[in-house]
Amino acid sequence: MDQPAVLGPDSWTAPIDARRIPVAANTTDATVAQLTDVVELLGDDGDVPLFVFDAGYDPIALTHELDDTRAQLLVRIRDDRVFYTDPPEPAPGTVGRPRRHGQRFKCGEPDTWPDPDERLTATDSRYGTVTCWSALHPKLGRRGRWAELDQAPIVRGTVIRVEVEHLPKPTARAKKTLWLWWAGPGRPDLDLCFRAYLRRFDIEHTYRFAKNTLGWTTPRIATPEQADLWTWLIVAAYTQLRLARGLIADDRLPWEKPREPDKLTPARIRRGFRRLAAHLGTPASPPKSDQPGPGRPKGTRTGPRTRHPAIKKAA
Repeated sequence: MDQPAVLGPDSWTAPIDARRIPVAANTTDATVAQLTDVVELLGDDGDVPLFVFDAGYDPIALTHELDDTRAQLLVRIRDDRVFYTDPPEPAPGTVGRPRRHGQRFKCGEPDTWPDPDERLTATDSRYGTVTCWSALHPKLGRRGRWAELDQAPIVRGTVIRVEVEHLPKPTARAKKTLWLWWAGPGRPDLDLCFRAYLRRFDIEHTYRFAKNTLGWTTPRIATPEQADLWTWLIVAAYTQLRLARGLIADDRLPWEKPREPDKLTPARIRRGFRRLAAHLGTPASPPKSDQPGPGRPKGTRTGPRTRHPAIKKAA
């Protein structure tokens, strides 16, 4: 399989799960539970799955909690993060507590970078020359998730630096640098890692399409159960559109350029789906009568709608 072709830019994704994070839940714990269920669903056959996360997730906590899970993690990190190498072996006869951390490494300070374990220079037609290198571990204090432990753990992983020569137009042609944290069984495939992270941006198009076109955030949902049900209806509708690719002709607007059948976007597939829907069956019940019903019995009142206080989370 040609990985660069598979991970090239595409307007389609394939959602397999959708979960709402309750207000009282911890984001990291909810992510770990969802990822573990997906790994069990995929099974033990084939390559180890790679899960890509944007900034905002805790890469160290995810790595620690998923240490025994058959999964690889790739998480974007800030450019001001500080890591450390493993300390050298103590000299014979040395007394006292052994060192836990070696040379300091700060992402934004090139003078602190040791020699990389691996380099890759790849030429990408859209992003120019990309250079990647690895690998270190962070220093953790006894706070947050680690407050109840006798000693904060050493969580080892690989730090990858992706230097992008230029970004696609119309973005300004300024050099950009991505810092990524990789962890999991085996060794990181640097070419796969940076292409997989760039592929993650396509998920944003899916969210925008679900909200603006399919009406994901349009209804005024009153209960969490209604929100879950409506979300799964949106996922089902998007899956129908994805399965309809190749069955619908291009229904483009006058100002849009023609596209090949295998290059149609979700919006164009939705535009022509009405022609295919006429030939499909439906599990829905027969339509109800268009005559008005008897209405609410006289003397009954529904009462005011339940109001819930707004919940604000600290940053």
